[in-house]
Amino acid sequence: MACLGGGHGLFSTLRAARMLSDDVSAIVTVADDGGSSGRLRKEFNSIPPGDLRMALAALAADDDEGRLWENVLQHRFGGRGALAGHAVGNLLIQGLIDVVGDEVAALAEVARLMRIRGRVLPMSVEPLDIEAEVAGLDNDPRIVTPVRGQVAVATTPGQVRRVKLIPENPPCSPHVVEAIVNADVVTVGPGSWFSSVVPHILVPDIVKALQETNAHKIVVVNLVAEPGETPGFTVERHLHMLQQHCQDLPVDTVIVDEHSAMGSGERTHLCRAAANFGADLRVGDVRRDDEQGRWLSTHSPRKLAQVISEVYVAAGQASERSAQ
Repeated sequence: MACLGGGHGLFSTLRAARMLSDDVSAIVTVADDGGSSGRLRKEFNSIPPGDLRMALAALAADDDEGRLWENVLQHRFGGRGALAGHAVGNLLIQGLIDVVGDEVAALAEVARLMRIRGRVLPMSVEPLDIEAEVAGLDNDPRIVTPVRGQVAVATTPGQVRRVKLIPENPPCSPHVVEAIVNADVVTVGPGSWFSSVVPHILVPDIVKALQETNAHKIVVVNLVAEPGETPGFTVERHLHMLQQHCQDLPVDTVIVDEHSAMGSGERTHLCRAAANFGADLRVGDVRRDDEQGRWLSTHSPRKLAQVISEVYVAAGQASERSAQ
């Protein structure tokens, strides 16, 4: 199983994936330029480790030792000194890259240390920048202003129209292509749509691998619009933006939370948007709730795993019937 994304959205998907497979490949964006990751990226001119660290933490073994390592990786130093704000996992990843001299090998060493059944791979082995075309930053709403940097894009008060990677058409690790081509299921999303999800489909080698793989390809749409990046976005608009950035993106199933698309008319429009990819729409309960039963704005790994499993089994049964 291969999961494409970044940040907290990918964390939830990977927690779901580890319930379904002993061989999970996390394919992670490398455009973060803020916080601890941004500081290390600037100082060492290397890929930002933050989202990679979170993916490793998500795949940590579900036992006492695994949870200990997860907490260690995610721990941030306090105080006011040079280490303030740095996550332990970020420093560990950067140190291993320096010693081993290879990003993929360094991440494999951390995965081995944590007894992870799977691997974490950077989307590209060179740090990338995101540049967005943003409307609404000028008195004239027709004027589009370029905004560069993941943090700037995520917090812009304007409306993002389109994003691109710098450099454009970046190189992709052969390990990423292999993971996608050999997977039985590939997920894209959820996550920060313009800075964690869309960047994957701006890498030509990743798109080509998605077109060539026999895996069942699933897009998991965000539960809610995200302030800064996607304010006011409907579920349907998330899908339109994805297709706008890659017209020939192959998708088999689009998963949408039932609380995000409650009206029959809205679901009809979503079916049409999914069909533009050649995909089926699957609406189900994938939202996390707290002990009081209140809905939260994050996916439930358990519920998401259940829906992904049902989608995959149904696809296999349909394939068997068509072969008869």
